[in-house]
Amino acid sequence: MANVKGSALAARVTWVRLNHGQAGFERLVAQASPGLAEALAAGVTLARWYPLELLIEVSETIDRLFGDGDGALVVELGRFAADAHLTTIYRLFYKVGTVRWVMARAARLWHLHYDTGKLTLTEQPDAITLELRDVATPNCTHCESVRGWAERSVELSGGSEVGSALTGCRRRGADGCCIRLTWR
Repeated sequence: MANVKGSALAARVTWVRLNHGQAGFERLVAQASPGLAEALAAGVTLARWYPLELLIEVSETIDRLFGDGDGALVVELGRFAADAHLTTIYRLFYKVGTVRWVMARAARLWHLHYDTGKLTLTEQPDAITLELRDVATPNCTHCESVRGWAERSVELSGGSEVGSALTGCRRRGADGCCIRLTWR
């Protein structure tokens, strides 16, 4: 089973509370599976490992309840998670690092946030491609969330006119899930 640190789940819960209050949080819990509802009701522990499926479920449930159910809000939740890390040691990375430096550090630190797969980085003169490889249970919702996080991380580390696209997907036969990032 693939796992993710609670900080990823906690960022989504924070988004719900900030944008929809306690009533929104209660709607989320009411729509959650028993496992997710239990984790949410108990309070997500930032440093604890949770099944990756719970991150996917909470993202999809939030998208369905508070978005259009088309996955667009999943990208925004990933962006919000990047902002949420501004209150941690990662703030320094965003402030002093270049876009390429920050993305390279993210690839090296993947294992601190996920116990499955790896994030690799390929640099081109005008872009970076991030590739999620060997994730035990690949899921497009997870990839879109990572894409949102990467977009916002580029902005936070000085990039402007940021573009991103999911250019490869294991669920569609690719070796890895690829996210291409461009910026000025």
